[in-house]
Amino acid sequence: MRQAATPTSRILVVGPSWVGDMVMAQSLFKSLKQRQPECRIGVVAPGWSQPILERMEEVDEVSTLDVGHGEFGWGTRRALARQLRGRFDRAIVLPRSWKSALVPFLARIPRRTGFTGEQRYGVINDRRELDKTVLDQTVKRFVALGLAAEEVRGGEFAIPRPQLRVDADNLIELRIRLGLTSRPAIGMMPGAEYGPAKQWPLGHFRELAERLVAEGFEIRVLGGPKDVAAGETIAEGLPQVHNLCGQTRLADAVDLLADCQQVVTNDSGLMHVAAAVGTRVHALYGSSSPGYTPPLTDSAVIHYLGLDCSPCFERHCPLGHTNCLVQLSPQRVLAAVLAASPAAFTRG
Repeated sequence: MRQAATPTSRILVVGPSWVGDMVMAQSLFKSLKQRQPECRIGVVAPGWSQPILERMEEVDEVSTLDVGHGEFGWGTRRALARQLRGRFDRAIVLPRSWKSALVPFLARIPRRTGFTGEQRYGVINDRRELDKTVLDQTVKRFVALGLAAEEVRGGEFAIPRPQLRVDADNLIELRIRLGLTSRPAIGMMPGAEYGPAKQWPLGHFRELAERLVAEGFEIRVLGGPKDVAAGETIAEGLPQVHNLCGQTRLADAVDLLADCQQVVTNDSGLMHVAAAVGTRVHALYGSSSPGYTPPLTDSAVIHYLGLDCSPCFERHCPLGHTNCLVQLSPQRVLAAVLAASPAAFTRG
């Protein structure tokens, strides 16, 4: 008698709303696939994140949910829930807000896992307590929601590293379109969406760029439309420094960062992208903590002064001086970049 086939598990993940968090969510997707290779993973996510999710082999489908910041979006959530009804056995809700759990609830997904928060009784029916002493990193919290509760209590479980696919053909086109050179490239990411208390001074970035150009490097300043002015402050008048802020899509940034020898970056979404494509990361931490949101790679150098006032986790420095970043000198970062560079390349 032929044994009945085990039905494929269908899992819907409600994703986060930040670039870095979405990259870290891949650790959850990888963990789910390692344990259930035949499972299908769908992700509910903002439209901007689709280019990142398309670079993750573990994601089988993406359902876009575009709701404005602070907007409840009842009609939009209800319409998406109707489309998803009957298609998934389980949902994992990564954000801790009440409204983030609505789509799986309205879609009548039988098991809906998430951390307690905002009185989510009913909409989350597999409620987990968040022990911040055990789950002391964002990525651990994401992966833990995919595990049985008893596996999480000791805090000893595997965290797969994010790994984004690189499009070599797109990279060739980008290098031609953007006029990039054959010099070894250093990426610089001066932005941090959270606020200025996470942003290394632009004068420090510019000084570092000038020194690195003299050492034979090409500099690629990467960021979104909001970072154009910052990129110009770094690049203006400097040869071999390309201000690419606002000129590339998020998918392009994946490929350009993979093509860099190293990157110097604030604690930002693009920092996590660079780590996920295997580029050496020099991560600059001020108001945030390298213990809470580290780049998930063995190829990283953390630059953090650890002042008495750090980390404050504020958007703006409460003391008005941002010494945690101002006192982090370009000379220190330059020395670390040069120490990690191959010795043999032509300067000029």
